[in-house]
Amino acid sequence: MTSTLTPGAPETAGAPSAGEGAEPTAGQVARRRWRASRGVLAVVSALVAVAVILAALRPETSWQNLDPQSASPGGSRALAEILRQRGTPVAVSRSADDAAERATAASVTVITRSERLTEADIERLRRIPGDLLLVAPSRRVLTGLAPGVRMASSSFEDTGDPGCTLQAAALAGSVEFGQSDTYEAPPGATACYRVEGLPRLVQVRLDGARTVTVLGSSRPFTNEYLDDEGNAALAMNLAGARASVVWLIPDLPDPGSASGDRTPGDLVPFGVKLFFLQLVLAVVAVALWRARRLGPVVAEALPVVVRSAETVEGRARLYRAHHARDRAADALRAGARDRLVPLLGLPRSAAQDPNAAQEIVAAVAQRVRAAGAGRPRRRPGRNVQHRPGRPPALRRGDDRRGPVRS
Repeated sequence: MTSTLTPGAPETAGAPSAGEGAEPTAGQVARRRWRASRGVLAVVSALVAVAVILAALRPETSWQNLDPQSASPGGSRALAEILRQRGTPVAVSRSADDAAERATAASVTVITRSERLTEADIERLRRIPGDLLLVAPSRRVLTGLAPGVRMASSSFEDTGDPGCTLQAAALAGSVEFGQSDTYEAPPGATACYRVEGLPRLVQVRLDGARTVTVLGSSRPFTNEYLDDEGNAALAMNLAGARASVVWLIPDLPDPGSASGDRTPGDLVPFGVKLFFLQLVLAVVAVALWRARRLGPVVAEALPVVVRSAETVEGRARLYRAHHARDRAADALRAGARDRLVPLLGLPRSAAQDPNAAQEIVAAVAQRVRAAGAGRPRRRPGRNVQHRPGRPPALRRGDDRRGPVRS
């Protein structure tokens, strides 16, 4: 009677011991994954923290910023009142058309919040008389109203000295800019307050007496920073250079007017851009760090060298100890098929396909007939048959005989 417990040789031989080779627990897997990923998580967390800090330190842009009628820290009411007290009238305009009607040859048109201007507004302002003062203009407004002046980069140096012959800047002296845009000035333009060779204030003279002045920072015009350094002097000298001031702070364009002045990149805060830049650099650094571990294949010496004959004898003893005659027979059949299939010209997949067994038998029979043609038959009338799946009978004395050899 065959025992019901008939494990296969690979399962018995490869069974893990109680101390070594056991399957890792869920806690061990979790700890291993944590050790492998904690470096990357630490870098990402640091980048997120830096981005949050930079976003918190960056001042918010309110709708009242640079509004000459606003007393908020970002407004410009203090500067407008000082100009009026000194005899320079300040007219506030909320649209480009109104500013164009108010502007004269003896006025300075101060343009703030230029990102709200449409293409039609820029074209209208290009033809107005008098001087123009662009306070932190956008790229498109800068191109349309200040020919030859191009935006270069951003500067974070708080203060700067004039370093130029412009009277408005020379009288003001040192000015606190904070974060400011820098520009590339065309030939013949007056460039002041340079940072690494790039000016933060540029004045271009157009068709004789008209001038266009570009200031890269709005801080000297705000209520909060007006009394810092020479901010008030610079703002009054630039805005009050003529007999009157037309202050243009355009309202938000109507929906569908398509100002086209702000690209999707302009809508993304600077801190978010810096975060993604740092994230890309961190991913590249981690990729290079991990790639260093990929090197040539290293040949390692086996701890124990086991001869193939010993392996065969060990498997045979396991088969015999568990009376696994059916598995031993299956192993012999599978080995025979693996060796016969290449010799018969059949695909290697046929060796493991049960449906191809009859085809293998027919091919073997054909080869045997071809090899034995012209020889006398020892047992005439006997045919080759395929008898799958029947284990050999256990003969008396098999338990005491030597191990089955492959």
